[in-house]
Amino acid sequence: MVLSGKKLWMSARDYVMIVVAIFIFGFGFSAFILPEKVVIGGVTGVGTIAYLLTGKTYMIGLTQYAINLVLLGIAYFVVGKQFVVKTIFGATVISLVVTIMPPLFDGPLVPGQPFMNVCIGGIFTGIALGLVFVHNGSTGGTDIVAAIVAKRTNVTIGRTMLFVDFAIISSSFLLTHEIAKVLYGFVVLIITSYMVDLVINTNRQAVQFLIISPNWERIATAVNFHARRGVTVMDGMGWYTKHSVKILLIVCRKIESVTIFRIVKSIDPTAFISQANVNGVYGQGFDELKFKRDLKLQEQLERDSEEAARMS
Repeated sequence: MVLSGKKLWMSARDYVMIVVAIFIFGFGFSAFILPEKVVIGGVTGVGTIAYLLTGKTYMIGLTQYAINLVLLGIAYFVVGKQFVVKTIFGATVISLVVTIMPPLFDGPLVPGQPFMNVCIGGIFTGIALGLVFVHNGSTGGTDIVAAIVAKRTNVTIGRTMLFVDFAIISSSFLLTHEIAKVLYGFVVLIITSYMVDLVINTNRQAVQFLIISPNWERIATAVNFHARRGVTVMDGMGWYTKHSVKILLIVCRKIESVTIFRIVKSIDPTAFISQANVNGVYGQGFDELKFKRDLKLQEQLERDSEEAARMS
């Protein structure tokens, strides 16, 4: 009962954060990007094209939702029911937000600075989409197209999204006949992509330490008790001195690295320390592997194990 309650709370929190993130997206898009008549990627960009053709802001959300419904209908048969259920909530909320918010802004919040506006807008939209993905959500659009293509071909999801966004942004030239607007669209695409990666990877950023010191036992014990991190002790040899040494391997969150440095400096200021950035650390104390199990691969591995046991 406690576990189900925890799962319910986690799910509710995800939905709340998705809604908050989508409102951040709507603010960045409506207050900075749309007033500059810049077409961005995704179905929001297609909706912007519909707005430029009709002059009606409600066409953005209407077009976006109509396209998402068609894509979700196709995805239901190609990708599966679970993907559709997960996506339809975010697609519905973002369509409502980009319908309601644009009329609230008569012009860009920074008048006369189109480049600054698209940069700020890209930052807001990138942070928002990153938060949506972190909380297991999706806003539909090119996500759906990419999932459908990836299911039927060998083209990666990232490459598909890039191609679709490039085509949408480039098509805006046929309406505006301004190359600057197209370039601004690509600026938004680049900044948004960078911010999405930054938000997604912030919680996963970790560092790896290799520490060599004659006081390795004290350092390892202090890291266990004060930094609350595990330590792996490896055997090594200094080739110049031909002396055996102990090497400490420590993996921790990036924000915990200062604690490790302070511990080492307090015990042995002359210790040799190597620090490297690490992404995607999984296991106890870090991230949980969330990849879906491949049942066919699992069965094959079990058969291989049984065969190896018989051979031995």
